[in-house]
Amino acid sequence: MIDLVKKFFGKTTEHGPAGREESVHDVRIATCALLLEMSQIDGDFSESEREGIISIVKREYEVDNEHITEIIKTADKELKGSLDLWQFTNLINHNYTQEEKIKIIEMVWRIAYTDGTLDKHEDFLVHKLANLLRLTHQQLIDAKIKIREVMGIASGNR
Repeated sequence: MIDLVKKFFGKTTEHGPAGREESVHDVRIATCALLLEMSQIDGDFSESEREGIISIVKREYEVDNEHITEIIKTADKELKGSLDLWQFTNLINHNYTQEEKIKIIEMVWRIAYTDGTLDKHEDFLVHKLANLLRLTHQQLIDAKIKIREVMGIASGNR
């Protein structure tokens, strides 16, 4: 059990390709946890948000159907057992470049805008995540604009 917790937080003693593979898997879980948190922050976890998370994780991390369920279950369990989001963003910060973290915040924006609008709780959370991921305000806004354009969301919807 301790080894599992250490592995999740990136404190494994493994070296080489297998260790790197485990780290990538852990970052996938951390990213999925952030997406789950965003989808649930407004009190309404819709089927379209669930499908959005599945689609994003499958596309961005090249995960097959068998593993996507495992990643989401594990991320949800870790999220429910966590005190805050720092443990997830810290793992991402230690394993991802600035560009990769911007891509994560774009994923978060995509989930926030699944219903076409931005709730005040979603807005607060995405700003908090950007801060925890050490992104600038400009990077946050650029990601927001990019996702709104891709999703075809008018500027009147926050």
